[in-house]
Amino acid sequence: MTTLAIRGVAVLVLIGIALGGHWVDRDGLRDNTDRSVSFLDIVYFTVITVTTVGYGDIVPVSDSARMFDTFVVTPIRIFVFLIFLGSAYSFMLRQGWERWRMGLVRHELKDHVIVCGYGRSGSAAVSELLERGHSPQRIVVVDEDSGRLRLAEEWGVATVEGDATHNRVLEIAKVEAASNIIVCPGRDDTAVLIVLTCRRLAPRAGIAVSIAAIENELLARDAGATIIVNPVSFGGQLLAQCTTGPHVADYVTDLVTRAGRIELRERAVRAEEIGTSARDAADSQIVRIYREEKVIEVAQAQAERLMAGDWVIELVEAT
Repeated sequence: MTTLAIRGVAVLVLIGIALGGHWVDRDGLRDNTDRSVSFLDIVYFTVITVTTVGYGDIVPVSDSARMFDTFVVTPIRIFVFLIFLGSAYSFMLRQGWERWRMGLVRHELKDHVIVCGYGRSGSAAVSELLERGHSPQRIVVVDEDSGRLRLAEEWGVATVEGDATHNRVLEIAKVEAASNIIVCPGRDDTAVLIVLTCRRLAPRAGIAVSIAAIENELLARDAGATIIVNPVSFGGQLLAQCTTGPHVADYVTDLVTRAGRIELRERAVRAEEIGTSARDAADSQIVRIYREEKVIEVAQAQAERLMAGDWVIELVEAT
């Protein structure tokens, strides 16, 4: 149930309490017009009393009716006013403020991460980015669902409402200045189209995409994706691997999540490491080297000498 619906139900319940009390003690009310208090008169008197202080055409005359209006209806009137005031703030003032704040944040964006799609995969990606120390001001979520965007805004990230396959939407997210783009809309065809659009607008950005069907991975690669993640096949491979030992899944989880005891990190080779062996790293364990477009494993002869421009994947203890 949405917040607006909950507030609406709360108002109806409060008015119902006042209406029931007035109906039970209707003999304590006097109608100055026709001297007869009907059910419609009770409804009218209740609504007028809850929303204002009344017009004097129907008045409480008994002690019990006056006490009920004093100690029950008056607090109900205050609560209803606060509910309406809170709703006005939430759905007008706050949203206006958020739009202004998001516009200011987006104006200053540079080298940020764009997450296209805030479903289960997208929300998990944003959570992991924040766990890894990314500033919320450097994360932009793009989604067509305003409800999902409200959830994303609770993390403090910037949001853009719209279809990520459209140039204008991605331009609002400043895709041309983004360092990395995560694409996970939930459909392979939409994902490939988003990758195509992003690659044309941001030729140098890294693009990671979630693809469900193995046959669509090549399409995503041809569209310009830098990294393709297939959660279905990866999960199946991990489950199959677990049959050979009970601790494989635990170790892989440690590797890929910030909450693990060890982490996989990618970095450029340091100046002091140039010319040394990958096995000589003091504070980590290098497990792979990327030299231009070539992948070098630590056991290979080329790994005996790190070179300027190399990128390494290393295992480090989580901090």
